[in-house]
Amino acid sequence: MRREWLLVLVALGLAAVAAGIVYLSRPTTLTVAVGPQDGAEAALIEAYANALDRSREDVRLRVVRFSDVRDSALALQRNRADLAVVRPDVFLPENGLTLAILHDEALVIAAPEGAEIEDVPALARKRLGIVVRHGADLPFLTNLLSFYDLLPDSPAEDQPEGSHAAGETEIAAGHVQVVPLKIGDVTAALAEKRVDAVAVIASPASKTAGAVVRAIELGSPDRKIGFVSIPDGDAILQRFPELQAVTIPAGTFGGRPKRPDEDVRTVGASYRLMARGSVSRVAIASATQHLFEWRSRLAAAAPAAKLMKAPDFDTTVAATSARLPNHPGAVDYFEREQQTFLDRYEDYIYLLAFFGGTIGSGIAWIGQRLARKRRERIDIVLDRLLDIMREVRAATSTAELDEIAIETDGLVADVVCYARERSIDARTVSALILAVDGVHAAIADARRRAEGSTPGVTTRSRTGRLLALNLPAAE
Repeated sequence: MRREWLLVLVALGLAAVAAGIVYLSRPTTLTVAVGPQDGAEAALIEAYANALDRSREDVRLRVVRFSDVRDSALALQRNRADLAVVRPDVFLPENGLTLAILHDEALVIAAPEGAEIEDVPALARKRLGIVVRHGADLPFLTNLLSFYDLLPDSPAEDQPEGSHAAGETEIAAGHVQVVPLKIGDVTAALAEKRVDAVAVIASPASKTAGAVVRAIELGSPDRKIGFVSIPDGDAILQRFPELQAVTIPAGTFGGRPKRPDEDVRTVGASYRLMARGSVSRVAIASATQHLFEWRSRLAAAAPAAKLMKAPDFDTTVAATSARLPNHPGAVDYFEREQQTFLDRYEDYIYLLAFFGGTIGSGIAWIGQRLARKRRERIDIVLDRLLDIMREVRAATSTAELDEIAIETDGLVADVVCYARERSIDARTVSALILAVDGVHAAIADARRRAEGSTPGVTTRSRTGRLLALNLPAAE
């Protein structure tokens, strides 16, 4: 029985170890909300999720698509997703922490060179066309104009579309008339004087931004354009922290001469991959690591991967306390401080070692108590057998001897049943044999005395042989 229980305990221990290894080695699946569902960000995250599956990495992504970036951000805030594509100026989740900046979108404002519009205040009493790509573009522009105390006006509703009268409408001081446009209408709107400048919120390196700049150039009389700089980016971010300071490098839009001819400072919005703060930093570190290390691999399926970048920060403290804080797991990767297995589970190992000794001592104490209980029961039987031997010597009738023999048989049966359930050491077995044989010998002697025969030598010699079997061999 002891050997069988030992095997059972060993099997249970191995099963527990195997289950622990399987549990710790299984991949972590994170749900990522993506919006808009047909955008470049959705294509990038989908390609990344497929790459993780093919490589059988320790972290996997389950992509859930939404119709708009606001919906994906709401899914993160409502804990329906672990990660999400977020545009902070549209909706910033309260529990969102940044892993990576998927790409920046800058406010690009350009005008014919003869318009002499060099900064945002110069747009006062002008008509500004905007190529609207997202529902948040107009609120973005409105916030920027309000920083310079400019009020946006819409075109007069009673003016027919495309009418030159719209260009002759008087604009009040301190106001800017904002005219929504499509890319195909930009050249005609400039040529017909319906707008004085055109804006678009897009990544400077994107095809959309390049197409708008070329359209503005074609609508300019001398094919020369100038870019409007917004040098007050730091002050604007103080009021609107969800925005992003962006610099458009000289020559971004190509051309001869290059466009622009020098760096242009402006503001913009960013598309970010964010995670809930409660998500494991180990899983986030792994997800961030693969995202950046596989940039070139992902770019083949999703060109937007070329625009990814890490959030700017100088120290770990600055990273986690920035305007838009970063996830500690992502910071671990950026700082090359990813946790090892011991770092991750050192607390559990310490607690196991601390409490394991206590639990082991408790188990040993319980074992000693059980062993003592077993010895106590055997001791009771032994004590009773010794008492019976004395009672046999004092018995005066055959009936008393029969009762003692019956009780002795009961004690023997009880010990045999007990021994079948639990192990008994050899010393205890020898003592029981001596006691039982002693009782039987005493009963036999008492019966012979009663019958007038010689005391029994046979029983005592058998007891001697049994004792000899339990004694160590003589050297």
